[in-house]
Amino acid sequence: MSVTVAKSAGFCFGVSRAVELVETAAQEGKRTVTLGPIIHNRHVVDRFREMGVQVIDQPEQATAGDTVIIRSHGVSREVYQRLEAQGVEIIDATCPFVKRIHKLVSQAEEAGQLPIIIGTPTHPEVEGIAGWCTHCKVFADGESLEKWIQEEHISSDLPICMVSQTTSTEILWKKCVQIAKKQFTYLQTFDTICRATECRQSEASALSQRCQAMVVVGDLKSSNTGRLAMICREHCDKVVLVDNASELDRDFFRGVTDVGITAGASTPAWIIKEVNKTMSEITNVEAVQEENFAELLEQSIKTLNTGDKVVGTVTSIGNTEVQVDLGTKHAGYIPYDEVSTDSSVKPEDVLKVGDEIEVFVVRVNDQEGTVQLSKKKLDGLKVWDDMAGYVENKTTIDAVITEENKGGLVANVKGVRVFIPASQSGIAKGGDMAGMVGKPVQLKITEVNRARRRAIGSIRAVTSEQRKAAQEKIWSEIEVGKKYHGTVKSLTSYGAFVDIGGVDGMVHVSELSWNRIKTPSDVVKVGDEIDVYVISFDPEKHKISLGYKTPEMNPWNQFMSKYSVGDVVEAKIVKLMTFGAFAEILPGVDGLIHISQIADRRIGKPEDVLSEGQMVQVKITDIAENKRISLSIRALLEGNDEDAE
Repeated sequence: MSVTVAKSAGFCFGVSRAVELVETAAQEGKRTVTLGPIIHNRHVVDRFREMGVQVIDQPEQATAGDTVIIRSHGVSREVYQRLEAQGVEIIDATCPFVKRIHKLVSQAEEAGQLPIIIGTPTHPEVEGIAGWCTHCKVFADGESLEKWIQEEHISSDLPICMVSQTTSTEILWKKCVQIAKKQFTYLQTFDTICRATECRQSEASALSQRCQAMVVVGDLKSSNTGRLAMICREHCDKVVLVDNASELDRDFFRGVTDVGITAGASTPAWIIKEVNKTMSEITNVEAVQEENFAELLEQSIKTLNTGDKVVGTVTSIGNTEVQVDLGTKHAGYIPYDEVSTDSSVKPEDVLKVGDEIEVFVVRVNDQEGTVQLSKKKLDGLKVWDDMAGYVENKTTIDAVITEENKGGLVANVKGVRVFIPASQSGIAKGGDMAGMVGKPVQLKITEVNRARRRAIGSIRAVTSEQRKAAQEKIWSEIEVGKKYHGTVKSLTSYGAFVDIGGVDGMVHVSELSWNRIKTPSDVVKVGDEIDVYVISFDPEKHKISLGYKTPEMNPWNQFMSKYSVGDVVEAKIVKLMTFGAFAEILPGVDGLIHISQIADRRIGKPEDVLSEGQMVQVKITDIAENKRISLSIRALLEGNDEDAE
C-alpha cells in the first residue's frame, strides 16, 4: 500500500499567523485571552490553555489590562468597538484575506450597493463579515439566492456587491455568480475564496480521484475540513474524517492499495505527521522501517557544496530566518533578506510551514552542521528563464509602475526592471505619464535580452486584447432593450457616440432629449458616464443604435407626477399672442394664460401687462387630455382681493 500526503495539507497563512500571535503573546508573559477559539481545532486550543491562554465568549468578559486576541475568522465592527470600551490591548489576528472582505462590504454599502455574502450564515467568518455593514444578505447556496430573487420580486436595477466566504468552494461560487449575472444589471463580484483554500480543495479532488481511500484530518466542527471531505466523497467511495491518529481503523483500509491524506487549514502539522506515521504502521511497518533506514543512510553521506541547487521543506518561520529541512545532516536556514528580491515582502507572505522549495547553497559550515541558503539568488537565476517564457507564450503578467522616464515607463516584474515605451503605455500622446507611477498594471513582455539584462513590455497589447474580448462578449450577449452604463466618446451634429464596454454605439440627437435641442452638447459632453439602452443593432455592420431618453425623463410625465389642477406654480412667459400668453412650467411643458385670465380687469393686449422672460405666479385651472394646460393669473388676484376683504 502507498500513502500520499497532500502538499497543501495543514495550516494556511492566516491560521499560522494567528497561532504565532498567540504563542508570542503567551511567551511574553502577557495575560492573554482569545475571543472565541483562535482556530477550529480543539488540540491547538487545549495546548494554549495549558500555556495559560483562556477563551472568552463576549468582550465584556475581558478585564482592563488583558491582551485580547481576535481570532482568524474576524469579528464585527460592533464587537471590535465593545472590546475597545473594555480598556484592553487588542491583537487582531483576523486573516488578511478576511479583512479585505470586511473592507469590500463596508465600501459597497457606502456606495449604495447591497452586499451579498455567499457562505454558511452561522459561520463565525460570515457573521464577522456581515457585521461590517448595516444591511446585507447571506446565502448558503445558489438555490437560496434564486429563491430570494423570485419570492421577493427583487428589481434587476438593484446595485449588488457579491463576495464569498474564504473557505467556500469554487463550484458553489461560480453557480451563484451565474445566477446573479442573469438577474442584476448593476453587479460587482469579488472572488474572495482564499487561494490556499482553492489549492487545498483542488489537490484533494485530484488525490481522491487516484486513491482508493482518503483520510481527511481536522476538527469535526471546521467547515473547511467538512468541505474537503465532501469534495473527496465526490470521487472516492472510502473517505474517513478523523480528528487525530487514534481514530484510524485498520479494518477500514483492508484491500486498499493507495491512500491519500489531506487536512484542513486549522490542522497542525504534528497531527498530520502522527496520522501519516500511523498509516505507515498500518500498511507495512517493516517495509517502512527498511525504507527509512536506507533513506537515512543516504542522507548521512550526502554532501552539499556552495553553488548547489537543492530542494528542501520549510519547517519553521522564525523572527530572523526560515528553517529548511534538506534531508541531510545539515540544518538549513534562509536569512530574511535572502527570501525575496522585493524587500517589502515578508517571508510569511510567500512561504508557509510544509512548503517544498528549491534554494541556492550560499555557504556550508560542516563544523557547525549548518548551511546558509538563498531563495532570492535562485529566483534571480530563474527569473530570466521566466521572462523568455513570457515572450514565447505571450503571457499577461501583473506589475507595478516604478518610474517615468523620457521614453516611457518602467515597471517591476519579479525584481526585473521592464521598460515600457510611451507608444506601448496605453496613454495618449501628451497624457499624464507621471500619474501612472505606483499603480499596478497588466502587461506583456515583448522582448528579452538576457546578456544585457534588458526586458521590454507593452501595456497596450493587454488592453487591446481585453478590448477585443469585451467586444466579443458584448456582441454575443446584446439584445434589444438591454441596458448599459457607458461613456460618451465623441459628439457629432447628429448624435453622440457612447462606449458601452469596448464597443461604440450611437445615440441619435432625437433620442437624447424629450425637448427640442440644437446640438447633442446641450445634453451631454465627452467623458460623461450615462445609462443607455439598445434600440436596434446590426452584427454584420457592427452598428448599434442606443437610446438615452426614458419615459421617466418625459417632461409631460414629470409634470403629471408633480402637479394637478388647483396648484399654484411659478412660470416663465415664453411667447405673447393676441389671444393670450404661453408660460413655461417645466422645460418642455407650456401652459396658456388666456387674455381674459391675465388681469382682474379688461386689457387690450397681453403685452400691456406681460413681457417675454417674465416670471409670474399662475394657478393651474385645467389639464386637458390633449396635453393642453390652462393657467390663470386672475384667479390668484381675485383670491387676494377676497383675503383683503
